[in-house]
Amino acid sequence: MDKFYITTPIYYPSNKLTLGNCYTTVICDAVARFNRMQGKDVFFLTGTDEHGQKISQSAAKQGKSEKEYLDEIIADTKNLWQLLGITYDKFIRTTDPEHEKTVQKIFNTLYEKGYIYKGHYKGWYCTPCEAFWTESQLVNGKCPDCGREVSVQEEEAYFFKLSDFTDKLLKLYQDNPEFLQPQSRVNEMVNNFLKGGLDDLCVTRTSVKWGVPVEFDPKHTIYVWIDALSNYISALGYGSEDDSNFKKYWPADVHIIGKEIVRFHAIIWPAILMALDLPLPKRVFGHGWMLFGGDKLSKSKDTGSVECIDPRVLVPNYSADAVRYILLREIPFGSDGNYSTEIFLNRFNSDLSNNYGNLVSRTLGMLKKYFASVVPEVKDDNLEASGELKEVVKTETAKVFEYMKNFDVSKSLASIFNIFSQANKYIEKTEPWALSKDENKKQTLANVMRNLLETIRIGSLLLQSFLPECATKTLNSLRANEGDFKNIQKFYALKTGSEIEPTGMLFPRLDIAAELEKLKNIQ
Repeated sequence: MDKFYITTPIYYPSNKLTLGNCYTTVICDAVARFNRMQGKDVFFLTGTDEHGQKISQSAAKQGKSEKEYLDEIIADTKNLWQLLGITYDKFIRTTDPEHEKTVQKIFNTLYEKGYIYKGHYKGWYCTPCEAFWTESQLVNGKCPDCGREVSVQEEEAYFFKLSDFTDKLLKLYQDNPEFLQPQSRVNEMVNNFLKGGLDDLCVTRTSVKWGVPVEFDPKHTIYVWIDALSNYISALGYGSEDDSNFKKYWPADVHIIGKEIVRFHAIIWPAILMALDLPLPKRVFGHGWMLFGGDKLSKSKDTGSVECIDPRVLVPNYSADAVRYILLREIPFGSDGNYSTEIFLNRFNSDLSNNYGNLVSRTLGMLKKYFASVVPEVKDDNLEASGELKEVVKTETAKVFEYMKNFDVSKSLASIFNIFSQANKYIEKTEPWALSKDENKKQTLANVMRNLLETIRIGSLLLQSFLPECATKTLNSLRANEGDFKNIQKFYALKTGSEIEPTGMLFPRLDIAAELEKLKNIQ
């Protein structure tokens, strides 16, 4: 059986996660589900990065220990993933004892191999981002990522010889053009970091105590990126007595991350793996940002509640599928994309309610009226419109599989909804209500209804990885199941004579003005 290992970044739990964090996780969930439906042995990892100065400061402000503070946020995070239907196989926390032991082993190995040495570090430090910056990297004297104040810090530290890997990384990009995607990320890494040569990397702090201590020099705490990045292999049991999952699933098929942390995953992480003589992940994909008013949705910026719409509000009011849809469909994968409540509500009406939901309820309503909800037999279907419908279904289905090879969820959903659009056009062209009035057209009507049912079945099978609730409800109504995914290109797979149950209204149409006012009051 083919293996498939996919990861989200591990999130920094300084506060409740936003829609921006949900974006990455929902993408990974859709990709994981799609690969499972193809019969692959999938391991889907997510989790949280729980060490560092910011966590200690936040916990202290609330009068709690770090662990007490974190446990509440992690519980909320897991509840959020459950709310959105995220099907991860493991949730790793960097405070897990097994992870901390692995981090220490990795640090010790790198030190013993001569890749880590002791020195002193002086630089501009941003506490919210847990990042050091050079003078030239600052923007108007502030952190280039979150725009907040930075301070000069100097202390004894251990360094990783990142400078040794400049040429190896350039060769990696040259020899493996698929390793880092999209191509614009490669250009950024080469032009901004690799061309001028890499500096050695500070990997410990003495001023930060909430973290993994260096075993042989415990006044040092292992700095965020060795600690955090190691989760991708510690979660599989690397360095432990039971490393069967590591042997089974590593290297990862893809790390899907936001573009702001590409440098760590495309430069630091492969360098660490090279130093450890371990295989590199097959691909790193740095997606764009969700933008609101041209700005990034972020937990680090004080942008206000209107910008950071809470998925905990949206899901109960509009369904997990609706939230998943706007995240997956609206933002071109790899690029930035705009989000607003109005965009969300309009997509709900136009795509989910009008296109898909109305197609399903309309078709099953006609089936009940004309054939007592029984799947009719198809015979001698010579309608030109039927041929057009089948061709669109075949073409768009093939596109979905092709797009998903590169994890392009946005284009995949566009193709799936093109199938539903064509089915709606097919209804207008064939006019089943008119056919039902002519006894001589009874078989033509049967053919039309069967073609609609099969189109909905195929489209819903494709949709199930992206919008699992509504697609599964439709497939159950049609008495289809996941096993039918193997017959995705087979047009007449439904059992003739089987009885279809109505789904009810999948996505009731919204009054957008009323919904905007409601959400304004909730926020």
